[in-house]
Amino acid sequence: MPELNVQERTSLQLPITDAASLSATELLERLGSGPEGLSDEEAAARLAALGPNAVRTHRANGWAVLGRQFASPILILLLITAGLSLFLGDATNSIVIGVILLVSVGLGFTNEFRAERASEALHSRVTHRAVVLRRGPAGGTAGTTREVDVTALVPGDVVHLSLGAIIPADLRLLSTKNLLCDESILTGESLPAAKDPAPVRSGSALADLSSCVFMGTVIQSGGCTGVVVATGGRAEFGRIALGLGERQPQTEFQLGLKRFSFLLLQVAVVLTSLIFLANLLLQRPLLESLLFSLAIAVGITPQLLPAVVSTSLATGTSQLAKRKVLVKRLVCIEDLGDMDILVTDKTGTLTEGRISFTGALPVTPETSDGGLLTLGLLATEADYTEAKLSSAGQNPLDAALWESPGAADFDPARFERLDLIDFDHQRRRTTVLVREAGGPAQLVTKGAPEDVLALCGPTPPAVQAMLDEQFDAGSRVVAVATRAAAGLRALTAADERGLTLAGFLIFLDRPKANAMASLDELEALGITVKIATGDNAKVAERVCAEVGVISGGTLTGADVEAMSDAELTDAARTATIFARVSPEQKARIITLLRQSGGAVGFMGDGVNDALALHKADIGISVDSATDVAKDAADVVLLDKDLGVLAEGVREGRRIFANTIKYVLMGTSSNFGNMFSAATASVVLSFLPMLPGQILLNNLLYDSGQLAIPGDRVDNEQLRAPSHWNIAFIRRFMFLFGPISSLFDFATFALMLFAFNAVPGEFRAGWFIESIATQTLIIFAIRTRRVPFLRSRPSVGLLAASLGVVAVGIYLPLSPLAGVLGFDPLPVPFFLALLGMIVVYLVLVEGAKAWFFARDAQQVPAGPILVRRRPENHHIARRAFRFSAPVPVAAPRHRRLLAGRSARA
Repeated sequence: MPELNVQERTSLQLPITDAASLSATELLERLGSGPEGLSDEEAAARLAALGPNAVRTHRANGWAVLGRQFASPILILLLITAGLSLFLGDATNSIVIGVILLVSVGLGFTNEFRAERASEALHSRVTHRAVVLRRGPAGGTAGTTREVDVTALVPGDVVHLSLGAIIPADLRLLSTKNLLCDESILTGESLPAAKDPAPVRSGSALADLSSCVFMGTVIQSGGCTGVVVATGGRAEFGRIALGLGERQPQTEFQLGLKRFSFLLLQVAVVLTSLIFLANLLLQRPLLESLLFSLAIAVGITPQLLPAVVSTSLATGTSQLAKRKVLVKRLVCIEDLGDMDILVTDKTGTLTEGRISFTGALPVTPETSDGGLLTLGLLATEADYTEAKLSSAGQNPLDAALWESPGAADFDPARFERLDLIDFDHQRRRTTVLVREAGGPAQLVTKGAPEDVLALCGPTPPAVQAMLDEQFDAGSRVVAVATRAAAGLRALTAADERGLTLAGFLIFLDRPKANAMASLDELEALGITVKIATGDNAKVAERVCAEVGVISGGTLTGADVEAMSDAELTDAARTATIFARVSPEQKARIITLLRQSGGAVGFMGDGVNDALALHKADIGISVDSATDVAKDAADVVLLDKDLGVLAEGVREGRRIFANTIKYVLMGTSSNFGNMFSAATASVVLSFLPMLPGQILLNNLLYDSGQLAIPGDRVDNEQLRAPSHWNIAFIRRFMFLFGPISSLFDFATFALMLFAFNAVPGEFRAGWFIESIATQTLIIFAIRTRRVPFLRSRPSVGLLAASLGVVAVGIYLPLSPLAGVLGFDPLPVPFFLALLGMIVVYLVLVEGAKAWFFARDAQQVPAGPILVRRRPENHHIARRAFRFSAPVPVAAPRHRRLLAGRSARA
């Protein structure tokens, strides 16, 4: 094959419509390739010339992050306030507010950009693989199959694809096997499109290009070999994706934050409007009244809530990555912690996931062990010669057969495969038409015993007993059946009839040594585990028994199919095992469990799991999963281990708990302070605090709370999912807000009657008291336990809080005091302040104990958010991308994983 120069390589990619009309030979010649693929050197050179096969990278964009800071309605309010101050001649306030605005934007930008960088790092670790033919060093001619990252594909690469693969680039087909592709993402057509390598008429529409498959579409059945025509942004899907951009659907946690923020914004608008009107009626200056009202509006809103959330996400993401949990979208971390029902396959989670072939059990005297193994090898989808050399791209059972010692005696040259019907999850079998050394054709079927035996007539009791014995031992069993097929040249599903059972192939996947400990961890987190498997019910029950799971019942696919939605909802709550279930049945079970009140996670790694992954609240896959499963998942585990998943759940709950700490702090102290300011502005002859002072106070307080994401969380806060509960937050605000106001009023009285304070002294005194009380209260609010004695805060939170109080005390005494509008305070004030702070914290601690005791006795009001994602929520994720605590649940005595009808 001649070497190409850089210019020739750059011009290799051609429109898929042109490629579709060329013959395979013409196209390979045009692409400078051949049936054996490219050499390693040529593929590397093309990759350097054309760039990676990626639609877009997940690089953090600093300008985009900065722009989002100014999209916040809170910061827009700050801009308006600063602009009005400057326009009306109040330069001091405009400068103070401007500085506060810059600091707010800076903090928000720093933390969100950090989170973006964390996301970038995660996406670089979630990969898709493709099986390609590559020739070795220069001079080599034979192509060998190997797995490469899809980003390394280049035009001219010859790619093998099988059931469930996401097409990694635009391909011109060279060969197909009963190939059907789901192209709805491009064409909108719901029915799968049949594909054939024959050239089509030039100028055909995209939907009519039956000789091509397109990036981002999914193989629904069959398999194919194709040559890459266009990659990255030059592929049809790439062009559309780059033109439309990518907008990810918001998670329920994001929606909750938005609704919560707008709720506070509405409260702020009402409160500030009343204050403004009251000050006008009292004939206060218009400018002063307007700026004060705007400051109240800003002060009551949690200005740094986005920064706190992004800090929590960035911190949590790095912690999860260390634990081999990769979250594809950072905001899904909270969803992971929200999970209280997990439906998972048993392979690789309860078992080791390393399937080994243990033996053959012939059922007829004419069939030997070696002969039965040969039949099993014949009924594999891969090319016999290639399969013997490499197991890349094969399903685990076929790979185990080819890796067994007996496979070494199999001679591919002895057999000619005439036709093949690939495995699919409805038929659950593979059928081949083969002949040996020019002899008569023979049909061989291999698949799930129930499905194969149904094609063989009545099952003898001895055969059924042999099968039951293997199932009872926990073995995975594949049945093999044959019949003569002389004269048959092509296969259809109707030919799968009148078979004779040859025997059973036995496989073993041993239970994991740590499975029991992992299940104990999930139980301690309040998560119910259910098993959904395509395996036999007896095998699933045996595995569950070996890892200590007490089953709440088993439902088979036939049981599920016979039930109405209402019947299945009731049964699914109590059942532990769902065996021999189809992809559609898995998705139906997930949907009904969600409707019954559970926040459902689904863990799967196969093409048959993709639909259920989409339907779950949180889809979980593994790095070794099929492309379509990884694409459908929200979370990817680098280690398929329930213990790793438990770490992810724990981290998600920790992040939510710390976010709620800030919310409770903000709603109580901000509400109390702004209520105090509003009341004082009407009663006093001067403003109790200038607009700039209010905003500076709020910024100082919020800045100290940026340490909350790194705070410790009490164990009881991790034992059950927590949910947004506006009623809980409202009750908290209306109890602790007035307590804060009570001490504000005490400060007012102290300043006016004890010290006869002038406005500058009054404002300085309240500024210091306000900063001290609302900052130090975090140590009481952060835990339901006794602070410091039974629950220690993190060093970072302790240092940040004390530092903010120190700055708050220093500012009114510093050289900046005059600029900020403060006058010096007498020393006795600080002694009185110390006494008030001690009394305040004791009163808060007593109120906290009463509040949580009373709240625990009430029927939970339920989450504000009904966790239902729209049916089409997966569309944005489908784009092919490479790159208010609740009461603690009582511990259960034993792991009776029978399901819960609703959340704790």
